[in-house]
Amino acid sequence: MWHIIINPMAGNGKAIQALPAIKKAFAKAQLSCTILKSERQWDCAILTQKAIENGARKIVAVGGDGTGHEVVNGIFSQKVVDTKAISFGFIPVGTGNDWVKNYQLPKKIEQIIPLLKAEKHLFQDIGLVHFHNENGEKKQRYFINVAGMAYDAHVAKAAEKINSRYFSSLYYYFLIFRCLFSYTTKFARLTLDEKKIIEKKFYTINVGLCRYSGSGMQFTPHALPDDGLFAVSAIDTMSKIEVMLATRYLYGNIAKHPKAQLFKAKSVKIEPMNEGNTLLELDGEFVGCSPIEFELIEKSLKVIV
Repeated sequence: MWHIIINPMAGNGKAIQALPAIKKAFAKAQLSCTILKSERQWDCAILTQKAIENGARKIVAVGGDGTGHEVVNGIFSQKVVDTKAISFGFIPVGTGNDWVKNYQLPKKIEQIIPLLKAEKHLFQDIGLVHFHNENGEKKQRYFINVAGMAYDAHVAKAAEKINSRYFSSLYYYFLIFRCLFSYTTKFARLTLDEKKIIEKKFYTINVGLCRYSGSGMQFTPHALPDDGLFAVSAIDTMSKIEVMLATRYLYGNIAKHPKAQLFKAKSVKIEPMNEGNTLLELDGEFVGCSPIEFELIEKSLKVIV
């Protein structure tokens, strides 16, 4: 049986509107399912964890990148079964849907159902991140796609205050530019594999398992989801004009930008240096700040493709 974890508010309500069609498609394909609806933030993670503890081994997330983020955290928070024994499917009805772009997964329900029925899969790497919340408390969380620090996290934090019914990809692009006027770059120490150390002011730092984030941007174009390495990109501090001119690189190949550096690493650390902490977002969700440490869990998520 497939356990469908749905965030009704995802995609400005598109998720709950799609539910009747999802039920119909599952019934037509003779796939049994049960529906679990979230009621508040982080509910998808809790519902997923409890479902697995009660015997579920096939999970479908219905929503956007935030829903996928929560469901994956539910899969990896449970302790009753190896995560590789749990099938993870995805029906994208969110605003950005960046993670599915990496696998070119279909958006139409009738095209997703055959994938779930065939259960063809691959195993993706997952990131475990140790960080601090804004109260200075140590926290940890898993991520499935891209982690953004500095300016990316500054934008994600601002996005938290926007009523979800008004949020869209277009508004997100507007927010990216609006936040330029309230952002101050800070010195940070970036350490890769305990050896390479870079100390400077960063406009943004990204650590990716997959390529796309921020509604189609490519801060980590060199990411591969199953190569056992994080794709790391670091961009030096830029003026507001430089940021605006850099947009074409963010959607294309950021490696061509003169202030961008791209790396691969198994472990990553970001530490503050005298000027305050570096902010952190995971899969588009603002979570906290530095010091931050990334740990890779290789080929640990069974993804239905």
